[in-house]
Amino acid sequence: MTENRDLHWMQLAMEMAQKAEALGEVPVGAVLVKDDQLIACGWNQPIAANDPCAHAEILCLRQAGSQLENYRLLDTTLYVTLEPCAMCAGAMVHARVGRLVYGAADLKTGAAGSVLDLVRHPLFNHKLAVSAGVMEQECSEQLSAFFRRRRQEQKALKQARKLNLPAAEN
Repeated sequence: MTENRDLHWMQLAMEMAQKAEALGEVPVGAVLVKDDQLIACGWNQPIAANDPCAHAEILCLRQAGSQLENYRLLDTTLYVTLEPCAMCAGAMVHARVGRLVYGAADLKTGAAGSVLDLVRHPLFNHKLAVSAGVMEQECSEQLSAFFRRRRQEQKALKQARKLNLPAAEN
């Protein structure tokens, strides 16, 4: 049963990631659930908000705190399409999120087991249960497709600039 619920909520997190992508942001989405009820959702917005902290997870946690009228998010599960960074992992520990479920691992900055493991650090007073790799292939492809498109767009822009240069500069 948990596996089916995890798939359901991760699919919703992927829909949140699509909202980020529509804004030109890296497509990462997050949803927070308590007692199998949606509490909050978020998607990456650091560029749109000019805020380096506007990651999907942080925005979701902020919304959840307001919704529950408590900064402690006890007995909740956070679903996110990409393994959280150190900032987001730290916020989850401070908020006392009970469980983290993520899709794609982040081998460069992941802080839930790939590079660091802040959510289960032995010296912290709170540790999260972690389920990694839920819809991993779909989440990874969503991110990979975004970066492929971005590279193609940058390459096309570079070629267009080259074509518009005066003949003497070619």
